[in-house]
Amino acid sequence: MPVMKLAGNLFLVGLMGAGKTTVGRALARRTGKTFYDSDHEVEARTGVRIATIFEIEGEARFRDREAAVIADLARLDDIVLATGGGAVLRAENRQVLRRHGTVIYLRAGIDDLLARTQHDKNRPLLQTADPRAKLEALFNERDPLYREVADLVVDTSQQNVNQLILDLEHALAAHLNGHAGYAP
Repeated sequence: MPVMKLAGNLFLVGLMGAGKTTVGRALARRTGKTFYDSDHEVEARTGVRIATIFEIEGEARFRDREAAVIADLARLDDIVLATGGGAVLRAENRQVLRRHGTVIYLRAGIDDLLARTQHDKNRPLLQTADPRAKLEALFNERDPLYREVADLVVDTSQQNVNQLILDLEHALAAHLNGHAGYAP
C-alpha cells in the first residue's frame, strides 16, 4: 500500500551503480506508481542484453534505442523510471524527462560506484583494465548534465535504501511545495 501519494512521473538519473533501479523500485512501491527501467525495456524490446547491443551495433545505436524507450515511457502517467546512466548524453532525452516529470539525480562517490559495480559483467563501459578511471571520466563528463536536468540531487553514498527513500520523500515534498532542494 502506498505511503506517499505524488502526482506525476518521477525520473531517476545518475551513473551506473548510483542506485537508480533499487531506489526506483522502492520509490514506486512507496508512491503507488509503476516502475520501469529503461535498460530493461531496451532488452525486452530487442530480446538481447545491452552488452550484446554494444558489441554488435555500437553505443550510438544503443543510444538510439534508449531514446525511443525513454520517449515512449515518459508519455505514461504515474511512473517511476530508472534511466540508463548515459541517457542524459542526448539533449532530446533531457528535454523529454524535464517536460514529463520530476527528475532526481542520484549521486554517489566513485568509491561507492566502484564497489557496487565491480562484479557486474553486464556493464559494457566498465569492461576495461581500469574501471575506476572509466567511472571518474564518466562522472566528469556526465555530472554537469545530470545537474542540468535534475530538479533534485540526492546523495546515495553510504546510505541504506530505507533511509534514502525517507530522505527522498522529504526532498520531494519540499520540491513539490515550491522549495527546490538538495537532499542529504
